[in-house]
Amino acid sequence: MIVKNEAANLQRCLASVVGVVDDMIVVDTGSTDQTVTIAQDFGAHVYTYDWCNDFAAARNYALQYVQSDWILVLDADECLVSAIIPQLRTAIQQPDTLAVTLLRYEVGAQQSPYSLLSRLFRNHPQISFVRPYHELIDDSVVAIQTQEPRWQVGYIPEVAIEHSGYQVDAIAAQNKYQRACRIMTAALAQNPQDAYLCSKLGALYVEMGQVQQGLDLLHRGLKLRPPEPSILYELYYHLGHTYARCGQLQPALQQYQQAVAQNLPDLLKIGAYNNWANLLKQQGQLAEACQLYRQMVAIQPDLAIGHYNLGLTLREMGDLQGAIAAYQQALQKQPDYADAYQNLGVALLKQGNLPASRQAFEKAIALHLHHHNGAAAERLKQGIADLFPDSSSLHP
Repeated sequence: MIVKNEAANLQRCLASVVGVVDDMIVVDTGSTDQTVTIAQDFGAHVYTYDWCNDFAAARNYALQYVQSDWILVLDADECLVSAIIPQLRTAIQQPDTLAVTLLRYEVGAQQSPYSLLSRLFRNHPQISFVRPYHELIDDSVVAIQTQEPRWQVGYIPEVAIEHSGYQVDAIAAQNKYQRACRIMTAALAQNPQDAYLCSKLGALYVEMGQVQQGLDLLHRGLKLRPPEPSILYELYYHLGHTYARCGQLQPALQQYQQAVAQNLPDLLKIGAYNNWANLLKQQGQLAEACQLYRQMVAIQPDLAIGHYNLGLTLREMGDLQGAIAAYQQALQKQPDYADAYQNLGVALLKQGNLPASRQAFEKAIALHLHHHNGAAAERLKQGIADLFPDSSSLHP
């Protein structure tokens, strides 16, 4: 691990690997909180490193202290899923496996909740991280495979890592964006043929509001013709997102179709399926959108937003019973889903079930307040005032 001021997260992360790993290597890049003390309390070997705006360099500094045959890399806001441990043990016993690709779940992410990462690999002297931001070992793994074709890369399709650091406050996000932009711009200047960097930096420009710069970089990445389906997927996905953001729906649809066509596990393409369906719904192509949402929930039945969006579409199609069932599925997967309760209330109201409708609205109001969304709670209370004359008494 490399860390800095991660006292709030580190304990949960290290607790997830206690009894699983033989050693913990923590490289600290300048913490001023209790990060180092917490790591040492878990028995970790802690080393200090002078930060130089290069994540790969910091990762490689940590690698030199590893004594074990295999290496698992985690960030402080991640944790290892306990159910996956037997599969990890089996994977590292395969004699020709050089690295294992792990599935990470982004807790709270609505767009792309799953990603593949090369985080488990042999302690091979030629494996190292490259790129100062969004650092990876993949390039060195490919180079080793070219020299020694017997080496294989394994893959475990179940979630191995949970990442809870997806949501950050606006100021922290802005600072992170600016830092990432500086680092990746310098890296791309040194490696102008890197389609992966074009994808990451292009998407970052769009997030920062520099849309045309982002589009130019994303198209530049495509022109470099990267052979990796994962990079192509990201380029097409981000182009779809950007065109949709600009109101250019037809180009956006085409990009999402290209993204979904990439040879990757469907779980990794959930974001493109969802956004493609959203655009179809927006254009009134409800049956087509419904089909894509059904594909989403078939790929990942536990993803609440898939059931929720299916419910919205079915309601527009006049299928109230189907919509109610979809909202209920969303709430089964995510019980604190305020919008699902609110739309469930609307569907039940249209069906004429006033008691159940009121109960759903009450729950939605309580959850909006719980999530510090007082404006949404107040709007809902005002909106149902005529339906339920005593609605002013609604409270969590």
